[in-house]
Amino acid sequence: MVDERALRQVMATVLGVPVEQVGPDASSDTIPDWDSLRHMNLVLALEQTFGVEIPDEDAAEITSYALIKVVLNERLAA
Repeated sequence: MVDERALRQVMATVLGVPVEQVGPDASSDTIPDWDSLRHMNLVLALEQTFGVEIPDEDAAEITSYALIKVVLNERLAA
């Protein structure tokens, strides 16, 4: 199971927003600075923090907190 506090902290740090702004509704639509470069940095930070490898096809699709949480839970369970 993903540590949601750690997930929120990683997302906030990489995306340059306060941790309070990262929650279940956070997505590339709600965080203006979530661009393609920050997205790639986010994927790398998630892999490093949670000790998983996120496949390219999943990496392209994780554009929200909810989707990131699903993919991380799947990877951690594997």
